[in-house]
Amino acid sequence: MMDKKSHHGRQDLAGEHRTGDAGQLILGIIFLAVWLADSFLFELTTFLNKIVPDNIRNIAGIIVMILAGYLSMAGLRTVFGEVRAKPEVIRKGVFGIVRHPVYLGEILLYLGLLLFSMSLASAVIWVIIIVFLYYISRYEERILLDFFGDEYRTYMDEVPMFFPKWFHISCSKK
Repeated sequence: MMDKKSHHGRQDLAGEHRTGDAGQLILGIIFLAVWLADSFLFELTTFLNKIVPDNIRNIAGIIVMILAGYLSMAGLRTVFGEVRAKPEVIRKGVFGIVRHPVYLGEILLYLGLLLFSMSLASAVIWVIIIVFLYYISRYEERILLDFFGDEYRTYMDEVPMFFPKWFHISCSKK
């Protein structure tokens, strides 16, 4: 069996990547350090600020961060807010739109900060964070497949990992 972090006393939860929380914390601190240093001190890679007007960047950043907060809070509330008598694949709410709304919320949070300052150095860290979140998502999906079997496999076929189906539809039409 995989080396996973379990949620003691919660038999309705399958578990998660053992180092996922620590990795997210470390990468978040690195992102914030680079973002703050580049955006407010050194301004080495923020030249796009001169091209994209402040109003557009700030409004877009606020909208993206509000969406990030909603996805993260709704996802965490759905998973941890209630104990299910019988373990089941969660398909309600934001989990009917994407399989990993909390990780998508995290990705969008950093994107919102990027929009405020257009720091390319921070964008590199953001891409690393996305790769890390993809890795732990795939790992956790193997845990969920072991735990739920075909029920989770069907869910994977029906609900996209990070980007809602409407995004895939609009991209494929171009």
